[in-house]
Amino acid sequence: MHVFITGGTGLIGTAVVAELLGHGHTVLALTRSDASTAAAEAAGATALRGSLADLDVVRAGAAQADGVIHLAFGNDFSSPEAVARSVAEETAALTALGRQLIGSDHPLVTVSGTPWVPGAVSTESDPLPTDGPVGGRGRTVDAILALASQGVRSSSVRLPRTVHENGNGGFAGLLTQTARQSGVAGYPGDGTQRWPAVHARDAAVLFRIALESAPAGTAWHAVADEGDAVRDIATVIGRRLGLPVERVPEETFGPLGPIFATDQPSSSAHTQATLGWKPAHPSLLDDLENLQP
Repeated sequence: MHVFITGGTGLIGTAVVAELLGHGHTVLALTRSDASTAAAEAAGATALRGSLADLDVVRAGAAQADGVIHLAFGNDFSSPEAVARSVAEETAALTALGRQLIGSDHPLVTVSGTPWVPGAVSTESDPLPTDGPVGGRGRTVDAILALASQGVRSSSVRLPRTVHENGNGGFAGLLTQTARQSGVAGYPGDGTQRWPAVHARDAAVLFRIALESAPAGTAWHAVADEGDAVRDIATVIGRRLGLPVERVPEETFGPLGPIFATDQPSSSAHTQATLGWKPAHPSLLDDLENLQP
């Protein structure tokens, strides 16, 4: 099918585009700069110039496609206000995509995060949080899934806190970035809290499967590692970068500090059993061994 994708030149999007093209689909990628346009075209996609804020362009991309995958997000976590702006921008774009596809029976695969359940491993049946710094994303995803009753084959791929490749990406990538800046491989809390993870190329496979065959209104977990202790993640980062490993205040990580300090393991047992998705690439701790000092 001809697929319109947002966020197609990021870490995850690059892997998704390659996965789609490798399985016979064609790709129209939303690109907001000369560099991302060049990257999309070099990968074999057709570029559609615009950003999530350009709602007419977003709608036009969906109108040209047989299916849509949404990945783009502002990713500015510097302040609560910046996070709110990114959430609002994504909500407007996803709402436009969903409305464009009403009555088409075309797939719309959106991205979200795995939920956290106090004292338990979260599963696909657990609801997304709808409060907190990014609660608006949960409310928007719920609205997109509800479009199943209006002729949209909507589904959600829930990503874990770290989507990685070559040691980069996700929460672990932010730990690495902070370590390089501060000279300390720090972790919040007591370090026993667990973060789930998945390799970007494994996540890409699940996005393709959801696009091709996920039933309308369903949510799936792209989780390979159910939960690595954050202290273990920081220990590998410290060893690879030659830095001390220490506990640091939650505030070190800005608005994400409370989320970083939360125990949030997650399972993909249902996804694997139902869709036949099987992670095959390196785990997070193994992949972090690719970090260069």
